[in-house]
Order: sequence, then structure tokens, then C-alpha cells
Amino acid sequence: MSLSILTVHAHPDDESSKGPGTVNLYASQGIRTTLVCCTGGEEGDILNPAMERQEIKEELASVRLAELDLAASIIGYDEVVMLGYRDSGMPDTEANDHPEAFANADLDAAVGKLVAVIRRVRPQVVMTYPEVQNRYPHPDHLQVTAISIPAFERAGDPDWYPEAGEPFEPLKLYAPIWSKQRLLLTHQAFLDRGLDSPYDEKWLSGRDRDDRISAMIPVDNAVRRKALLAHATQVDPKSPFWFGLPDEVQDAIHPFEEYMLLRSRVPTVEIEEDLFAGLRDSGEGRE
Repeated sequence: MSLSILTVHAHPDDESSKGPGTVNLYASQGIRTTLVCCTGGEEGDILNPAMERQEIKEELASVRLAELDLAASIIGYDEVVMLGYRDSGMPDTEANDHPEAFANADLDAAVGKLVAVIRRVRPQVVMTYPEVQNRYPHPDHLQVTAISIPAFERAGDPDWYPEAGEPFEPLKLYAPIWSKQRLLLTHQAFLDRGLDSPYDEKWLSGRDRDDRISAMIPVDNAVRRKALLAHATQVDPKSPFWFGLPDEVQDAIHPFEEYMLLRSRVPTVEIEEDLFAGLRDSGEGRE
């Protein structure tokens, strides 16, 4: 049986902050790993002062793609698929109106593009973003979910997009979730070392969504750190949010990545330790 996982992300760098340890784990097991990146990240700000150079600004799109390739190799992706849309920019910015922006894409056409990828790489497991994204309502992140759910539902139906390849029905759809437990443990690690925590009241008072966690995957946290650093324009290596603790301390905190289950066509248990739980001996998916 050939196992496969497909992740759908909005911009270069999202694959490094959301689920990189999980993908790395499955890549190490010989599972096929595919990343769909919906935009080129053209509207991203340069967040690392060391990269604030004119030549970088002028070629930001190509620089970000090179960063993506490096991060994907660190994580262990077998393939990176660019869906071909433009970064829509932050909410209420001029970039929102660009005709090629992902947020303005014809939804049916965008779903069809993703269905074609699903049918080609045949993933039992698909990873997308949550259906409710109040904390960070970026237009491109919202659009990722908007195309992923119908693509998951339609990929196995031969009446949808007959030109997109032989139907294949993925079985489980997950979204990564950053647990309140991880946040509190990280915050306490700063305090225990007499350091100022970057997690202020805005973070600490945020809604606890841990009751929505349906999978906890044991991972190597160093993968996230190394993959994030590959995005040199987007990640400041001096950022206290990501790198304010010693590497060995940060990597040891809560060595899990957590997910909420959005859809499943197979029975699941309350808290899974494997996104492929129930699938490893059940065939390749439904055709």
C-alpha cells in the first residue's frame, strides 16, 4: 500500500510554521509528501533586518521561492506544487484588489486545480487550515480552506472535473492548531530563565481551543526551527517569538504537533497519535 499526505498552504513559510515536524516524520517513514503552495508570497514584508537590501526587495518573489525550496528540502517534502496565484496581501490593503490575487480567484477553477493534484498524488490524508480563523483572517489563508474542503469532497467524484484525472477520494482532512498548552509552557520557560516573554496578555488571554484537538503527533521540534530559518526574508533569527530560548530548551518544549479533524470517511478515536491511524492497512483510499 502506498501512503501519501498532501498539505495545502497559502505562502512560502507557512509550511515551516504549520506541521513541518509531522511531514518530516512521515517522510522518514517513506510516505509520499506533497506541498501545494497557493501563492508566491509577493506581498510579504521583509522581517529580517539583515535582508533589507534593495536587490532583495526587487527580486522578492524569486527569493521567496528559493527559500521555499530550501525549507521544503529540510522538512522532507518530495514535491512542491505552486498553484500559481498571486499573494493577496494583508486584509484591507491595495493588494487585495489585484486581479491575479488568490483571494479573487474563480473558486471553481481553483478547486479544480487542487483536485487535479489530489488525483495525481493520491493522498489518504490532506492538511489545510481551520474553518474558523478569527485570530489571523488573512485573505489567502481563508481561501486555502475555501478550496481545500470542496476539493477533498469532490476529488473522488467522477462528475466533477473529468479533465483533472482519474478520481481518487482522500479519507481524512486535518487542520493544524497551536495549542494553548504549548503557548503556556513556552511562556513559562521564558519566566523560569528570567527572560522577558514575547507572549503578552493578548496571547495569554486568547481563547483556549485545546478541546478541539483530535490528534497529537510526536515530532522533532528542531525541524520547525531549521525550516523557519530557511526563510531568511520572513524570519528574523533574533526574533524572541521563535528563537528567544536556547535551541535545546525550545526543542524540548511540548514535542508534539496538534490537529483538529475537519472531515473523515473512516472511524477515528478521540485523540489520534498518527494522522494515518486506521489507514495503514485499509488500502490506498477510494476510487
